Amino acid sequence: MIEEVQAEVAGRAGRITLNRPKALNALSLPMVRALTGVLQAWAQDARVEVVTIRGMGKEGPFGAFCAGGDIRFFHQAALAGDAALGEFFTEEYTLNHLVHHYPKPYVAFMDGIVMGGGMGIAQGARTRIVTGRTKMAMPETNIGLFPDVGGGWFLSRCPGRLGEYLALTGEVIGGADAVDARLADVLLEAQALPALWERFSVDGAAALPPPQRVDGSALAAHRAAIDRHFAAGTVPQLLAGLEADGSDWAAQTAAALRKRSPLMLHVVLEQVRRARSLSLADDLRMERDLVHNCFHLRPGAASETVEGIRALAVDKDHAPRWNPARAEEVTPAMAQAYFASPWPAGEHPLRGLA
Repeated sequence: MIEEVQAEVAGRAGRITLNRPKALNALSLPMVRALTGVLQAWAQDARVEVVTIRGMGKEGPFGAFCAGGDIRFFHQAALAGDAALGEFFTEEYTLNHLVHHYPKPYVAFMDGIVMGGGMGIAQGARTRIVTGRTKMAMPETNIGLFPDVGGGWFLSRCPGRLGEYLALTGEVIGGADAVDARLADVLLEAQALPALWERFSVDGAAALPPPQRVDGSALAAHRAAIDRHFAAGTVPQLLAGLEADGSDWAAQTAAALRKRSPLMLHVVLEQVRRARSLSLADDLRMERDLVHNCFHLRPGAASETVEGIRALAVDKDHAPRWNPARAEEVTPAMAQAYFASPWPAGEHPLRGLA
């Protein structure tokens, strides 16, 4: 194992702690490989009845789960033409598939930040636990990317049009919202997590808490408006509807969308709607095509994703120069180009996913 991924068998539980707290446990390629290796080993280990995973916060265990992939690495690798960038996504998506199809109960303690790649290693869990400190999102449109790691698959299976809403806006939601959106199963007090973590070692799968229904979801209050507006056929129609609505919520939502990559808004709307009829494996193959094209259709600094990461995490000027600059300027052909696979079916890097 590596320092950033701590793994131990304690009683009946295989326990994983993501241990990169200064980076909010953002996933590197070595971390993805370590996680894959330990999960494959434990699948065959008779001692392990249940697998639990958590993140290390800055003040100790819990408090942060995983902020996603290491976007600074994405930026550097894309500009350098580093082949490790493609390896990262192939291996990360393979890990996501493994989690969804894991043969033993897998329990994700989604306390604190749970975004991007963190969702990829949590959404396939048998039991997804959130708290009042949970901050969950798929915020990729902020950086000119799309909700990957199976995001098309799990967001498209949220109730109504919540999937389109969360994918396009990148809205950060709390624990009650996550349960309401079917992106979590159990809402607990953060103080209850250490005891439950230990209980799995003693009781194994018998410690699994039952799924809950919760009150207090802010998303629920806007469901009718979300379902109405985010059923629009195109991004310009969606924006026009929000901007004509007159409510504060609609105005704020439209303003948020206007800050995202206009091109990626078109791609993401298509992604979520295609994913509704796909298996997880086919969705991940589609997303592998998409992420390749995000970095190669416009190479280097011309990439919408490289520009988005530059603005957010490198120069930190928060002024991305999106191209095109407005959603109304994006043509259908521009968005459709991202869905063209660069590989014949028999050579796809994820051809082995069942």
